[in-house]
Amino acid sequence: MTGSTPAPFTADDYRARMARAARDAADAGLAGLLVAPGPDMVWLTGYTPTAVTERLTVLVLAPGRDPVLVVPTLEAPDAEHATGASALTLRDWTDGKDPYAVTAALLDDRGRFGISDNTWAMHLLGLQRTLPGSSYASLTDALPMLRAVKDAAELELLAAAGAAADATFEEIRKVPFAGRRESDVGHDLADLLRRFGHSQVDFTIVGSGPNGANPHHEVGDRVIQQGDMVVLDFGGLKDGYGSDTTRTVHVGEPTEEERTVHDIVRAAQEAGYRTVRPGVACQEVDRAARAVIDDAGYGEYFIHRTGHGIGVTTHEPPYMIEGEEQPLVPGMCFSVEPGIYLPGRFGVRIEDIVTVTADGGRRLNDTTREMVIVD
Repeated sequence: MTGSTPAPFTADDYRARMARAARDAADAGLAGLLVAPGPDMVWLTGYTPTAVTERLTVLVLAPGRDPVLVVPTLEAPDAEHATGASALTLRDWTDGKDPYAVTAALLDDRGRFGISDNTWAMHLLGLQRTLPGSSYASLTDALPMLRAVKDAAELELLAAAGAAADATFEEIRKVPFAGRRESDVGHDLADLLRRFGHSQVDFTIVGSGPNGANPHHEVGDRVIQQGDMVVLDFGGLKDGYGSDTTRTVHVGEPTEEERTVHDIVRAAQEAGYRTVRPGVACQEVDRAARAVIDDAGYGEYFIHRTGHGIGVTTHEPPYMIEGEEQPLVPGMCFSVEPGIYLPGRFGVRIEDIVTVTADGGRRLNDTTREMVIVD
């Protein structure tokens, strides 16, 4: 891949994110936020513990107070080297001490707190036991848009991840498919993603023939055959930000029906993309894509939402699904990925990552959406 690497985030970037998160918590009627190791902590502080164990690590954010990261003493040296460490206070605790008492001292004993979804149950229960008057709401419910709107630097990283996924597709279409197992092609996809800069491969779906009718088939030992439709859905993290794209290829010449179904999905994907602009509800993207497939008579075979957000994880809010009335905002990034799945026969899905611009949308994937013939 060519092009310059975006500048890394600074302590000031993380300070601003933590301050905004605390304000958002107050606006949502929360006394603060409790963030366990995981994507929210990475996004807010730049800190990833070397190992997530039974020892409590938690970031405490509250309006009007400085951020505090509670960490085990033996992990404090690593935490001190995190980029965002200078924007917060470290509070360490040693084995034999009660980490919940240390954390409780930073909290309103009758407050309601947002807590990251991946918090261990034992830690939440420990806090509840120490502060019986407190209550908690998952961050997905309380602040679903916390990470949804990306700044310019984040958009640059997402665009670079999308370009790497595109380069992967341009290479995978050159490899032999017929006579090889799905798992062989999946290994090729993973190797190519890493070659083009991914540090983490989250999934490599290779659904050939009837397996393509299962949207999350991933890979198996089925040998790909001449005449198969093959769904390729792959992605992961590059420089901390996600890629996710799907193209459906065909081994040899497709039938007229296969071309027709592929064309319907391509038209649905285009309709969803063309709906993207500020102020439009997320559900309208789903409705636009779904209407094309419904009108063509395949509505019962489109069995999942049209899209999901992407950022420091490959699946996050917002979601393009009926009932989601959240309006689109410039800087949001999400997939547009309609599909048709004919049980026992084949499936087709086409997916791009799209970001909302000031007056519409911009695709972060640019490989052809036409039917691609492979050997």
